[in-house]
Amino acid sequence: MQNLPHHYSVSAAADNGPNVANTATNLPPLTVAAPAEFDGPGDQWSPESLLCAAVVNCFILSFKAIAQASRFEWQKLDCEVTGVLDKVERSMQFTRFDQRVCLTIADEGQRDKALKLLEKAEQHCLVSNSLNADVHLDLDVRVA
Repeated sequence: MQNLPHHYSVSAAADNGPNVANTATNLPPLTVAAPAEFDGPGDQWSPESLLCAAVVNCFILSFKAIAQASRFEWQKLDCEVTGVLDKVERSMQFTRFDQRVCLTIADEGQRDKALKLLEKAEQHCLVSNSLNADVHLDLDVRVA
């Protein structure tokens, strides 16, 4: 890892159409629009879906790094996150993120370690740690 602080920069541009064009150095362009819930087309990534993607991807990448450092063998990790947007006082904000996590391992004897590493990944996810909303995990470890 590089020394902190890290800096991430994204540029966005729009005309009077529904889409926003996002660019960042060395990354493919990303088109974003309002979600259907806000009368957008509903067929593009939205800021809301990108935030949920950031939560779930940060969790997965944190787990992968922790599992590798722990020399933990695993087969597959499936995650889904649902973000809850609600009105709080006079503004809208995400109040909760529910993550459903299913980790497949080969050895039943590693179930307890798997659960500990999944919980550690949640504790170390920098995106979740940066949010005011609660993040809840529903963990399932399966043996293949």
